[in-house]
Amino acid sequence: MRVIAGSAGGIRLKIPPHDLRPSMDLVREAAFSALGDFVLDARVLDLFAGSGAYGIEALSRGAAEAVFVDNHPKSIEAIRTNLSKAKLAGKVIREDVFRFLQRHGERYRLLFADPPYAKNFGDRNFAAELLENESLAAVVEPGGLLVLERAPADEPISSLYWEITRAKKYGATQLLFCIHKELPG
Repeated sequence: MRVIAGSAGGIRLKIPPHDLRPSMDLVREAAFSALGDFVLDARVLDLFAGSGAYGIEALSRGAAEAVFVDNHPKSIEAIRTNLSKAKLAGKVIREDVFRFLQRHGERYRLLFADPPYAKNFGDRNFAAELLENESLAAVVEPGGLLVLERAPADEPISSLYWEITRAKKYGATQLLFCIHKELPG
């Protein structure tokens, strides 16, 4: 796994040594190709950050700042190592993503979320939980965007807080681009 483009382009990233799968370069490349200049000067939040690949890619391509949130100590170590290797700076927070969102009041233009996939019936569906999480919707700036990775699924995607503007499948990954809905009220 590597940084695809920008100031840190080509740098190999450390993958945390635990059982979660990292985002494929192909998927991140597709996401950033679709985002284009939207990344420039953006405040970025990378949730379930893992290796930090999304946030580091955003910083490499000109994002103003990035905050990385993950609860696994090996992920936190990998993110710090990867930021150092890429000669980039970011804020790294070890905390449960949902707890972080409940207590966090800052806002971001660009949010990335790459939670563990629900692979089997009965598995916790983090992607669905995020789409229905009011606290997540509260941290996005007006005009901001959520890019969410999940396992491809046949069930329709709906959310009270997000409008899915684009859904694209890449092998065992579906990438969703979501904008915050304006709620009546």
